[in-house]
Amino acid sequence: MLLNRTYYLLKPFLPWKVRLALRRWRANSRRISHSATWPIDERAGVAPPNWQGWPEGKQFAFVLTHDVEGTKGVSRVKRLMDLELKHGFRSSFNFVPEGEYRVSDDLRRSMGQAGFEVGVHGLEHDGKLYNSKAGFAAKAAQIREYAERWGACGFRSPLMQHKLAWLHQLGLEYDASTFDTDPFEPQSDGAGTVFPFWVPGPTGGGYVELPYTLAQDFSLFVVLRETTIDIWKKKLDWIAERGGMVLLNTHPDYMCFDGATPSPDEFPVDMYEELLSYVRDRYRGSFWSALPRDVARFYTPQQTVDTRNTKKKICMIAYTGYEGDGRVRRYAETLAKRGDQVDVIALSTNGSSLGQEDFSGVTLHRIQSRDTNERNKWTYVWRLVRFFVTSSILLTRLHRYARYDLIHIHNVPDFLVFTAWWPKLMGASLVLDIHDIVPELFASKFETSINSPYVKLLKLVEKASAAFADHVIVSNDLWYETLTARSVQRDKCSVFVNNIDPAVFYRRPKTRTDNNIVLLFPGTFQWHQGLDIAIEALAHLRKKVPHVELHLYGGGDMEASLAELAQRLGLNGQVKFCGGVPIDRIAQVMANADIGVVPKRADSFGNEAYSTKIMEFMSQGVPVVVSRTKIDNFYFDDSEVRFFTSGDSYAMVDAIYEILESTVLREKLIANGLAYASRNDWSSKRSEYLDLVDSLTTETFDTESQTQIRSVQ
Repeated sequence: MLLNRTYYLLKPFLPWKVRLALRRWRANSRRISHSATWPIDERAGVAPPNWQGWPEGKQFAFVLTHDVEGTKGVSRVKRLMDLELKHGFRSSFNFVPEGEYRVSDDLRRSMGQAGFEVGVHGLEHDGKLYNSKAGFAAKAAQIREYAERWGACGFRSPLMQHKLAWLHQLGLEYDASTFDTDPFEPQSDGAGTVFPFWVPGPTGGGYVELPYTLAQDFSLFVVLRETTIDIWKKKLDWIAERGGMVLLNTHPDYMCFDGATPSPDEFPVDMYEELLSYVRDRYRGSFWSALPRDVARFYTPQQTVDTRNTKKKICMIAYTGYEGDGRVRRYAETLAKRGDQVDVIALSTNGSSLGQEDFSGVTLHRIQSRDTNERNKWTYVWRLVRFFVTSSILLTRLHRYARYDLIHIHNVPDFLVFTAWWPKLMGASLVLDIHDIVPELFASKFETSINSPYVKLLKLVEKASAAFADHVIVSNDLWYETLTARSVQRDKCSVFVNNIDPAVFYRRPKTRTDNNIVLLFPGTFQWHQGLDIAIEALAHLRKKVPHVELHLYGGGDMEASLAELAQRLGLNGQVKFCGGVPIDRIAQVMANADIGVVPKRADSFGNEAYSTKIMEFMSQGVPVVVSRTKIDNFYFDDSEVRFFTSGDSYAMVDAIYEILESTVLREKLIANGLAYASRNDWSSKRSEYLDLVDSLTTETFDTESQTQIRSVQ
């Protein structure tokens, strides 16, 4: 952005030939480096979720637009209209209200009468529209005034600059300042789609974004010096095959009419006419010839608000394995399913390879392997610091191309939020998602006093991290009270518990056919989880129930000591360490269990740590035995889970045995658990999360800016 501003500051003083030479040098270099995504980015051809197609079942939309930059362009508007009418097409012309020319009322009136559309092309053609919010607010008021006077409902920024979050100030129906892929533009971050998409506003409104999808004429014929329209035809055929929107932006300023010899900044208009003939003849009857306003007015009522693809650009960072982390996946895949571009930077776990992979619509970047043996605090910190540095470098590089709207950072640790220093500086919003409250977790994990210098330092880091973020999410209501008391303002904090995703945790049939009784625990093997208590309880329970087994899925730094305890108690065949499994498979594993166990210690970090696995068990119709902790007392009652006294293995045995012996109790817990899971699954919070994302990625303008707008109006 700084480089662009510098260029436009110097542009008036640079000879035209020098500017063109610079553009050609840059374009030829980028053509090579972006050969995999220009002129065709395969990912852009994927139809958005819930896409209903074009009117009357047409295969694709064909939309013609023109930007009129100077007096030469204005003088050619009528001839270009006649050319299009000859071939049965109409288009939109975007005019600069306060450029080097003025648009006469007669010209605009004649265009409207002939079925053409008039749009607004910035205020001035100087590349300075987005230099400041205050300046934009003042110009926005003038743009709105011109749009009203001209009867225009659409906008395009000069030089294809775009800050979509600001354009709500214009109050128009659509914007057309983006593209699917175009590395030659000064602001070269593409929208990554050949379909229209929705830009939600701060108060429930919004507008339709129409990216251009064929290369611009000046780039193709003047800068790259192409002598045929083969690139246009190849891209058009590709879009047509995928049912997308062919939107072309050309400039009458650079079209040479009447067979004259083109000047160095022109191309023969015959090439444009050849494209019109190609579309008309090859695709006769199968395309929708539409004006931009037609597309916007078709899209808006066709797609309900909750099914509109927004195409926001979001990156998530998490020091975890993506495949097994339901919380991270739930957010990421929810966004991807509505059409947003989502990248995730995470760890490699369970043997997954490092590198980039497409995963359920999400682009996953695995940058570091994780060893679960983290009992030494300095080894643990070193691995976190290494991940911090690597993810920060990758995020900065990705942001150069993607220009993310939002960075969603998942703790642990809290200081991962600072990996997004560059995107934040460039205007991205930051969310810090606190899965686990770090000072208390650290004290529990490494058996350190809550008043130790390390823990006090972690509280300072927590406070600084929360201050750096634009919004903080916390995973339960008890921690919300703790955090808002010491680190973050209440109006900047939201609670999102680990609601289960019904797309993953729908009820599955039990497929196990043996006669054993299976107790199940999935999760991390840490002291506060109380798994040693569960193993001791199993030793007592097998005296009453000989064919009982305890299956432990997951891993952690206590695995060796737990295995040693099981061996010492003679439970080698009855305690099974099953390793970790992806979240997609754990639901079926749970469905095959007889009882879920959550034996957390109430005198540890586990007292306030919400256990997602409780609701996951409920969703599979599996009754759950839960130690009585502060957090579980807050969210559940005795009709939904069977509580036992935390830390008491004999009480745990009694709770399990009661469920096994009492059909009435078991059926009650199953029924109430299913009802609880249904009431509190992700569908109940999905829209709240999307609203939060949309609010954080929509710019608000201060009172002074709003006053400027009203005063101009």
